[in-house]
Amino acid sequence: MNQFIEKLRLTFGDPTLRKRITTTLVILVIAQLLAVIPVPGIDASRLASVFSGNQFLSLLNIFSGGGLSTLSIVMLGVGPYITGSIIMQLLTLMVPKLKALYQEEGDAGRRRFAQYSRLLTVPLALLQGYAFITLFQRQGIIPPLSFSALATDLLIVTAGALLLVWLGELISEFGIGNGVSLIIFAGIVSRLPATIGQLLFTFDMSQLPVYGASIILILLVIFGVVYVTEAERPIPVTYAKQVRGGGVSGGISTYLPLRVNQAGVIPIIFALSILLFPQMILQFLVAAKVAVVANTATALLALLNNQIFYAVAYFILVFLFTYFYTAVTFDPDQMATNLQKSGAFIPGVRPGEPTSQYVSKILTRLTLVGALFLGAIAVLPLILRAITGIQSLAIGGTALLIVVSVVIDLVKKIDAQVTARQY
Repeated sequence: MNQFIEKLRLTFGDPTLRKRITTTLVILVIAQLLAVIPVPGIDASRLASVFSGNQFLSLLNIFSGGGLSTLSIVMLGVGPYITGSIIMQLLTLMVPKLKALYQEEGDAGRRRFAQYSRLLTVPLALLQGYAFITLFQRQGIIPPLSFSALATDLLIVTAGALLLVWLGELISEFGIGNGVSLIIFAGIVSRLPATIGQLLFTFDMSQLPVYGASIILILLVIFGVVYVTEAERPIPVTYAKQVRGGGVSGGISTYLPLRVNQAGVIPIIFALSILLFPQMILQFLVAAKVAVVANTATALLALLNNQIFYAVAYFILVFLFTYFYTAVTFDPDQMATNLQKSGAFIPGVRPGEPTSQYVSKILTRLTLVGALFLGAIAVLPLILRAITGIQSLAIGGTALLIVVSVVIDLVKKIDAQVTARQY
């Protein structure tokens, strides 16, 4: 307890760190204020009734920071940017120049890569905005719009999505933590009072054992996410002795930490984006005038709404994206090259290609554990919902994963800042 109080004192006692935390909080408050400014002419009561029983829209609301539930000017949230980032990172597997730009050209290359993702956000936001507006018009939430009014609304929601991305980048640069993840986190946390109030209002004493088991399970999930996120496999590394001008340097031993879950919360966000984007397009195509298109969209939408198919697809996507994101962000070949250049080696392993193969083998096994764990935690709420019939469990499980992972990342970054100030 004393150590925790000391950490808080060091955190808020440092002017630079205090300024970063304050900047982060102010930007998150601005993002939440934007989420309550609605686009003109919506039917609020009709909107609430549509959202009440629609899991698809509730999951999309997570990425909008709560803005979709009010049809605000930032109703698209950071969803288009996340989708654009996924497309860009998939392209790194097919375009060697993009892979080199992301992995080998340092901060300048990553900034250019992020710029391409931002440019891709614009057409994706226009597409998603048009699909949403059309969908809500069919639901009677938005009145019929003229071409000029439709174009105006599209420009507003597209600008809102870009504004949220800009706010997220301000947090990453001048605040602390990953800005985009924190905006999603703030949107989830801001809905907690309403969710708790709804549970208390609909509380049923006959369901008390179910609620008790759910609380225990939530605590176990939090413990599991923290444990797996912090778990690492140390690989011993030794630096060769070097004699320079009569002095001896090197000869020290350290270790290379490989985390069980290198990808963090990103696979969950990517998997949800891939699952929700087709559903949004299919919702739009269901009312198409061409019978073949409408029937195909209806059949595919029914398949995606099947809980067994949805759970299996969710698990597979989380599993695959864990491997994919780990491969994009951690390059064993580059690491082996850096070790060789600095005169370091893994005891018992030859430098160069053998070192790369050795690290790749260990990383593959570690990622398997992390991917299976993330996939199992992701689909567990869906299984519980099927057993208990409590509809909010599926959404709560996804939100819980994101919240816990973002908090862990934020605490680690604050701790790193505090440690750097101490040294």
